[in-house]
Amino acid sequence: MSKTYMEQALDLARQGYGRTSPNPAVGAVIVRDGNVVGQGFHTWAAKDHAEVVAIQQAAEAARGATMYVTLEPCSHHGRTGPCSQAIIQAGISKVVAAMHDPNPQVSGQGMADLRAAGIDSSIDAANTGAAEKLNEPFLHFMRSGKPLVTIKAALTLDGKIAAPQDNYGWITSEVARADVQMVRHFSDAILTGLGTVLGDDCLLTDRSGMERSRPLLRVVLDSQFRIPLDSKIVKTVQNDVLVVGTSAGPAERRKALEAAGVQTFIADGPAGRTDPRKLIDYLAAQRYLSLMVEAGSRVNGSLLDTQIADKVLFYYAPKILGGLKSIPVIGGHGRQRRIDAVRLDRLTVTSVSTDEFAVEAYVVKDAH
Repeated sequence: MSKTYMEQALDLARQGYGRTSPNPAVGAVIVRDGNVVGQGFHTWAAKDHAEVVAIQQAAEAARGATMYVTLEPCSHHGRTGPCSQAIIQAGISKVVAAMHDPNPQVSGQGMADLRAAGIDSSIDAANTGAAEKLNEPFLHFMRSGKPLVTIKAALTLDGKIAAPQDNYGWITSEVARADVQMVRHFSDAILTGLGTVLGDDCLLTDRSGMERSRPLLRVVLDSQFRIPLDSKIVKTVQNDVLVVGTSAGPAERRKALEAAGVQTFIADGPAGRTDPRKLIDYLAAQRYLSLMVEAGSRVNGSLLDTQIADKVLFYYAPKILGGLKSIPVIGGHGRQRRIDAVRLDRLTVTSVSTDEFAVEAYVVKDAH
């Protein structure tokens, strides 16, 4: 079965995924007399939006044609001019968008501009869900003003992420770990705690080998700035490492990290610990749309307790550690009554490899 034109536009948008932040990933297809005469997708480096790329390819064939685009055309001046005006000038007669743009600078104005110019404009509700999933971090950021925070973990069937003693080896397979690299590629920043750095000497880099619009920001919660200068994260810094500490951290340690090229940030919280909420505000101000968390149980628990976490992505392996001393995926004080359990919704289960699966679900936030 052949794909619809909107499905083709969605496929094009996916080609730009990871290469557009802080912009959304967008694809556009121009059709005239049943033939595709122009198509395009957006990347940050190329600047031109998907609609403009498609119009340039279609040239004169765009006049009287129909455009299928995954997101409402923009109506404001940014790094480029409004796409709505480019569409009008190209003489396109009909525009079908998969969804409205949640950006307050657009928010229906793009479609209104097109209609005012006499262009037949509509929303393809059948593909809205797919378009929203494609740009989930962008939508979340536009609606909340904060990055989408996802707790990712690899765990055994009994919910453990580490053994009490030797933790040599991996919980999940190479196939699952390759999948995680793609999740990193689609994230703007990644967060861990000092304990994970000291225990694993991790890199936390995007090893997908694919082009990014900007480096993956590697963030470490470290209240006393104790991260070793010879750790892999510090030794590989390329303006992509942020260590979050407190004002109680020794000034000489902070200066040594900065001299090594590490960015530092003070986020004082209760009991001398870092306050992740201040970090989230900092990332939002820098327009980081998404934060992936690969940390230990205490950090995971803190992000759930403070309702910072928006979703979980758990990779399950066909293994059981058992015992009372094995480390659970969520630590901290936990909930003392079953009725108070953190609730999740919109849960999906995806097969990752033989006998391995991933669970993705969204945190139900308490009403304030």
